[in-house]
Amino acid sequence: MPTMGSSNGLVLLILLVLTISLTLVADASQKRREIPSEEEMIDLKRQLKAINKPALKSFKTEHGYIFDCIEMEKQLAFDHPLLKNHSIQLKPTSIPKWTSDNTTSKRSSSSLPFGQDDITCPLGTVIVKRTTLEELIPLQRLKSVGFFYPSSKNKNADSTNHFAAATYKRDTYGALGNINVWEPHVSSDQFSYASISVARGSGNQLQSISAGWIVYELLNKKHSVLFTYWTTDGFQKTGCYNTLCPGFVQVSRKFALGALAKPVSTYNGQQYHLEVGLYQDSVTGDWWFLIKDERIGYLPRSLFNDEGLANGASIVFWGGEVFSSVKEKSPSMGSGHFPFEGYKKAAYVNGLKVIDHQLAKVIIPPPTSIQLLADSPHCYDAEKEIGKGDWSRAIFFGGPGGCTF
Repeated sequence: MPTMGSSNGLVLLILLVLTISLTLVADASQKRREIPSEEEMIDLKRQLKAINKPALKSFKTEHGYIFDCIEMEKQLAFDHPLLKNHSIQLKPTSIPKWTSDNTTSKRSSSSLPFGQDDITCPLGTVIVKRTTLEELIPLQRLKSVGFFYPSSKNKNADSTNHFAAATYKRDTYGALGNINVWEPHVSSDQFSYASISVARGSGNQLQSISAGWIVYELLNKKHSVLFTYWTTDGFQKTGCYNTLCPGFVQVSRKFALGALAKPVSTYNGQQYHLEVGLYQDSVTGDWWFLIKDERIGYLPRSLFNDEGLANGASIVFWGGEVFSSVKEKSPSMGSGHFPFEGYKKAAYVNGLKVIDHQLAKVIIPPPTSIQLLADSPHCYDAEKEIGKGDWSRAIFFGGPGGCTF
């Protein structure tokens, strides 16, 4: 006759087996739902044909990515109904003066731009990363998830996001900064990125633009790549990554969205950064994305409204964010190390500057105007630094992750 202890043990064993079985069934069901139906596959192929415009010339890199040279006026951007009669701007009417000064600091890092195996498209064309069917499904997921800021927290019950950033909550026409480049570890259902973001509004009225680097395994094989992301309605119906949908006007023949940000920084070793400029043209109102002196492209003013980014931004973010399914621990951010470890160990954004709304010129924001935000400081944090040169306004950010909810 079994004892009370052995009976309890048997019950626990049965419960454990049932739990594992139910989990496996749920996971199998989830995987079946993720496999596109025949109808969905037809729709995906239709989307793919619309996204990938006919190329005059193509290049394949050592990592297996394909870049197409598309006639500038035939790129996907102009499929947007608001851009049907848009006049292409080859360059902004004015470029904010970039004042970089590393001579006053013992800290040094190398600035990208980076290239795709020395690829340059012919005159009259722009370089665009070709989207594959395998990439389109996670791209659609990224689009539906959206990029959520401290003022617009992720409400998706199946996922969560965490951030660590510096903010500037005053009217501006854009921002600049050197974004330290890393390749944080992520699983297939996660992404981790660092960016400069500008925004105005809240809720369904939120309009925002982000630019920097992102690591998303399903999309870029754990590599850090150049990205932009924008929305005009708080991620309700709009929310677009790179050139997945009409809107972003590519003008560069050398540097494509989705291109590798390389080389990347190493712990206690050589540091690399992107000199990112995200600002509104004072004449046309278009929002330009620059990497150092290279004009990548812009989002036309006509995509935004007066309550949003048509007349400048009301808040700027510099820092990082991660996304993860609630079923697993959150991924690392930045270098995967906390800010207190400092230079060469923690990720940073230095050279923080904004384009003042009243003066309409680049200024170094007052120290008191830069505030720090970190929603899960035990997993990710941010620290402000006030120094000299490019380190006169800077933040260290990131962490190892491991948060669960």
